[in-house]
Amino acid sequence: MRRRFVAGAVAVLAASAGVGALAPSAGAAETVGIKVDAGTSLGTVPSSGVGLNLGFGDEHMGDANVTSLMKAAGVRQLRYPGGSGADEYHWKTHTSGDGKGWIPSNTNFDRFMDIAKKVGAQPILTANYGSGTAQEAADWVKYSNVDKGYGVKYWEIGNEVYGNGHYGNGKGWERDDHADKSPREYGKNLVAYSKAMKAVDPTVKIGAVLTTPGGWPDKEKAPGDTADWNNTVLSIAGSSIDFVIVHWYPGGKTTADLLNTPSQIAATTSELRSLIAKYTGSRAASVEIAVTETDGVGSPALTSQAAALFAPDTYMTWFEQGATHVDWWNLHNGTDQAPTTVHGQTDYQDGGILSAGTCAGGKCQPPRDTTFPTYWGIRSLTALAQPGDTIVKSSSGNSSVSVHAVRSSNGGLNVMLTNKSPENAAEVSVSYAGFTPAAGAVTTVSYAKEGTALTTAERGTAVAQTLPPYSITTLQLKPASGTAADKPTPAPTPTAPAPVVSVSGTTGTRAQAGIGAPVGQPTPSSTSGDLASTGVGNAVTYSALGGLLVIVAGSVLVLRGRRRKALHGK
Repeated sequence: MRRRFVAGAVAVLAASAGVGALAPSAGAAETVGIKVDAGTSLGTVPSSGVGLNLGFGDEHMGDANVTSLMKAAGVRQLRYPGGSGADEYHWKTHTSGDGKGWIPSNTNFDRFMDIAKKVGAQPILTANYGSGTAQEAADWVKYSNVDKGYGVKYWEIGNEVYGNGHYGNGKGWERDDHADKSPREYGKNLVAYSKAMKAVDPTVKIGAVLTTPGGWPDKEKAPGDTADWNNTVLSIAGSSIDFVIVHWYPGGKTTADLLNTPSQIAATTSELRSLIAKYTGSRAASVEIAVTETDGVGSPALTSQAAALFAPDTYMTWFEQGATHVDWWNLHNGTDQAPTTVHGQTDYQDGGILSAGTCAGGKCQPPRDTTFPTYWGIRSLTALAQPGDTIVKSSSGNSSVSVHAVRSSNGGLNVMLTNKSPENAAEVSVSYAGFTPAAGAVTTVSYAKEGTALTTAERGTAVAQTLPPYSITTLQLKPASGTAADKPTPAPTPTAPAPVVSVSGTTGTRAQAGIGAPVGQPTPSSTSGDLASTGVGNAVTYSALGGLLVIVAGSVLVLRGRRRKALHGK
């Protein structure tokens, strides 16, 4: 399990003009036109799409109230053993690194599987590539699927292996004990892992770690390389994998930046699909895309309302583009950063969806397991869709309001509307094709700023709604009496991705190198310093748990993670 922390530059933004500049001036706004085409399908809601990360350092991940909260939020996938810690974790001995650090005894693999069963979630496991072997991974498959009958299907090979220092960033942030840290070596070993694991259970699915298109070190070539990470890895291992993995940390200098990042997902997915088609041939359509980490790190908002709005928009946009798994970082996370104020709301600078109950800067989080707004943002998805429902085409006439629509199995239509303005209500007018909604007031399920639960009410009509500032509102519509919705037809194949535009002079760092606002691919420098920095966007730091080892001193988590060197500058 990894800890991510937003550094001072972001904290200053959150407390000053970086956030305040987002607030639109008060006054009347034009009605936003929303179109829903219930007759055009974008695919189905994946059975285990809504996922969450759990780390072996989290001794409270199996508490009864915690598993109940995960289940109520509709979590259908749990990722283990946790970020960079996975490349140091040895499942058989339940130890990390040199084995001398403290690890909670109640977070071993069998305990995790018990938690997954209680939540009703599919597991996805990250095999230790950094300090493990193909044989260790194959033994894990045998124990899991042959000896215990757990039937775990999805296995990642390593976490963010490209962060191993190969691209001129010192030792990097990801442990990799291989003498050769190139993408060629990872590709070769990926084939070996796949062969060994499938020899034990041919039904397992093997995932390859890719760099996120547009984010560092995408398109980079280190000395001796003939191609970048993605092309090299897939050219060697394309026939041995079943899914590809990216991490999505778009960040942004302002909350508005963060809330606009889902618009980048279509181009990102299109580039990934092009790579998959290039190297997997006739199998391309069956090779899945998994986003096994995402959250608002790198932006001013991690726990406050903007992050809550970002979460369901991100999940649904990835599903619309065909991703089969999206896993939020993290269940409990903690922080060593003091809270900030974002649009009048305390943001605890914590990547978890539940409070870890930690203190920093002389201020403490709410009691452990208090739900952050991000939890309610994810839980809002339960009002919109269930696995197997049909995602249908929808569009908004103004980027200040996002929309996602789903045809439910009972013949109804659910429409999620998100008002991204922190100050102003939004008037929306909704039109429909392929569906005639019943007249009269409609059932709405909403989550508004400072909310502590989802609110169900009869409000507005199917064609006209007033959305509170900074809110998520889902319309749950029934068809008009005597009408039948058109059978959804497949949407057109997505077009090729737009080119990534380089923004000169963009600097900054972000935990775990994902994609941000297009910034090109800067060359890493050997910047000094003892706090982690990587990726694009704003200044960010993190420490790794198991990766980070947690020592409990009373109720306070004491950070004992290794500090990472800076990864790149401009």
